[in-house]
Amino acid sequence: MPTDTDTSSATDARHASKMAKKKAARDKIMATKSGEKGLIIVHTGPGKGKSSSGFGMILRCIAHGMPCAVVQFIKGAWDTGERRLLTENFGDLCQFHAMGEGFTWETQDRERDIAAARAGWEKAKELIRDPSIRMVLLDEINIALRYDYLDLAEVLEFLATEKPPLTHVVLTGRNAAEGLIEAADLVTEMTLVKHPFRSGIKGQPGVEF
Repeated sequence: MPTDTDTSSATDARHASKMAKKKAARDKIMATKSGEKGLIIVHTGPGKGKSSSGFGMILRCIAHGMPCAVVQFIKGAWDTGERRLLTENFGDLCQFHAMGEGFTWETQDRERDIAAARAGWEKAKELIRDPSIRMVLLDEINIALRYDYLDLAEVLEFLATEKPPLTHVVLTGRNAAEGLIEAADLVTEMTLVKHPFRSGIKGQPGVEF
């Protein structure tokens, strides 16, 4: 009669065999991947985490000693944790440009919002053109595009023709335009399942900003 030890050993052996097959299949796939390119990355959707994911990538760049930059299109007036961290500790590797003036319902001035978005885009183009900067995060630019503060065709044309080959550009914000999604190399849609705001809990430091 098999003992518990025999059963455990058989289970371990089956697991090891299964993982060995998975590793062999994975190694075969990885052997075909050798190219590098600067990616156009889009984080969109109604769920939380779009900007947070973008800033996570910026921190990875910093950890690798890769120069990077951030342009914020909406949250410029906010004192955010990411802004403090990057400007106070990593200013030598990461440029941070807060160009927005708050959400559209706060300014209530379309011309002012357009001017701020245009200024942000001009700064973004300057940063992206610099081949020494390996990643540029365009935080909440999708909102500026959605409200036609920026011309989508102009943005796509610039990314297609002027972005250096190894520069990554990350564009965040809900309601990403279909044209941008089609042009991107990597698109992630954050899905909202549950959010504390609906239960009367306000945005809190360390979670939202």
